[in-house]
Amino acid sequence: MTRQIAVVAFAQSDHRRTTDELSEVEMLMPVLHEVLARTGLRTADIGFTCSGSSDYLAGRAFSFTMTLDGVGAWPPISESHVEMDGAFALYEAWSKLLTGDADTALVYAYGKSSPGSLRDVLTRQLDPYYLAPLWPDSVALAALQAQALIDAGDTDEQALAAIGARSRADATANPHAQLRGPVPQGDHLVRPLRTGDCPPIGDGAAAVILAAGDRARQLCPRPAWIRGLDHRVEPHSLGARDLTDSPSTRLAAERAGAFERPVNTAELHAPFSSQEVVLRKALRLGEEVVVNPSGGALAANPVMAAGLIRIGEAAARIHRGACDRALAHATSGPCLQQNLVAVLEGDPR
Repeated sequence: MTRQIAVVAFAQSDHRRTTDELSEVEMLMPVLHEVLARTGLRTADIGFTCSGSSDYLAGRAFSFTMTLDGVGAWPPISESHVEMDGAFALYEAWSKLLTGDADTALVYAYGKSSPGSLRDVLTRQLDPYYLAPLWPDSVALAALQAQALIDAGDTDEQALAAIGARSRADATANPHAQLRGPVPQGDHLVRPLRTGDCPPIGDGAAAVILAAGDRARQLCPRPAWIRGLDHRVEPHSLGARDLTDSPSTRLAAERAGAFERPVNTAELHAPFSSQEVVLRKALRLGEEVVVNPSGGALAANPVMAAGLIRIGEAAARIHRGACDRALAHATSGPCLQQNLVAVLEGDPR
């Protein structure tokens, strides 16, 4: 890459089980104001804007157009949208900045899962001919993956419980997390997954600002440079995949340069405890790597924003000097179907 791009600011909402009193715009606007304030930029200073959200969650077509009211209708902006997690919107914005068409980009994402049955909504991601008509929900499919890992000897229920307990203990230092501190493992939701192995359902939003080259150094004392970014996809059919492994994550990490040097921190988008087992193996993460110090998706999982939050949390640790090289991962689809990996670095201290 001939042009260096960095995350220079990150902001997120407090993630809550329900935000009935707020519209998507009202939930998002404070986050947009905060991320712009961190850099001193105005909307007119942003060269490109890209968002990630889901019409299925909102229950209406082209729902993302509402939140553009929060960005501002004037002056006219260069804008795009992806019907995916905001991490994939960040990929588009990063590509745009690499071309030199803009020097700064605003990326935001939001999701309100509370109004409906999220487990049913997510079945619409499945193959419409063979899987979707059976209505296997997201938790049931994750349970199939967890059982495959147990049968392969890669984990057991006790080890999965430890992942959930560690994540929510780490979340005590995250004021935005939905679940913090000791959380009972609970009963089986779908065997072998218990309540503590599954993400909370909630509402939330997040935003980051990207900047190129010297502009990034002007806006942030210690930018989080994106050294590599790549995303790959598994076959749509679950029967064609080995659910105990994630070749697409491994390939994305390789193309992003994750294996060139060790990372200090990894923010993994693992909504289920069993998925952290798969990702650790695919990303070759040893015990010395700090995984999900924010609590991860087991502490707060606003659908369509949780992946962008992983990138933002990793960048924020570089901003404040808590680490020098971090890996961020985002996923979409059942059982880690689509995977994005970003490698972030700070300037030498």
